Amino acid sequence: MAEVKVLGHWASAFSASVEIALKLKGVEYEFIQEDLPNKTPLLLKSNPVYKKIPVLLHNGNPLPESLIIVEYIDDTFPGTPILPKDPYERALARFWAKFIDDKFFTAAKKVLVTKGEAEEQEKGKEEVCEALKILDSELKKKKFLGGETIGLADLAANFIALWMGVFEEVLGVEMGVTEEKFPHLCRWKEDFLNCDVIKKTLPPRDKLFAFHNKRYNPEASSTTDQ
Repeated sequence: MAEVKVLGHWASAFSASVEIALKLKGVEYEFIQEDLPNKTPLLLKSNPVYKKIPVLLHNGNPLPESLIIVEYIDDTFPGTPILPKDPYERALARFWAKFIDDKFFTAAKKVLVTKGEAEEQEKGKEEVCEALKILDSELKKKKFLGGETIGLADLAANFIALWMGVFEEVLGVEMGVTEEKFPHLCRWKEDFLNCDVIKKTLPPRDKLFAFHNKRYNPEASSTTDQ
């Protein structure tokens, strides 16, 4: 069997996307936990351009960037397809994955990273809302962004399913994702999180919250620990 390793972090939504793809394909792999403040020589060697996780090592050959890795996994290993075979549907899957990567994450960073900068944060919230409205509309007509089964765009959106709510709570920022405003997106989130492969891969919410709360609110978390 081919040797497959993932350089990642258990609390990373991007690492999780790669692990989900491998599990959908039934591929055995070794997960190598990275200490992000102290990146290993292996990570720096494997991803010298961006120096970040995740990185897939397949027979010693490194490949960075989660969405690129997921496509590679789909092309390389047999099993459950992640992208459609039809060229048009395949292109649409890439479009929605890129939309989430470009539009949603760019806006979300304005909200989550610019804490204290009210004007920039409000602008980010508006952009997040617009991006989520588009995704909610797309989900009117299908169970997952990939259709009836989880696909590339769903893996790109797994941050929305779990991590976004955690960051909202940790940072005390509301992005307005309610069932009233985004009924189809909320239904997708529930369906996605209840899939067996997702439940086996994503970290427990309380563990994820504790990790990021300690990271962003060290004083509050240290008081709680006492």
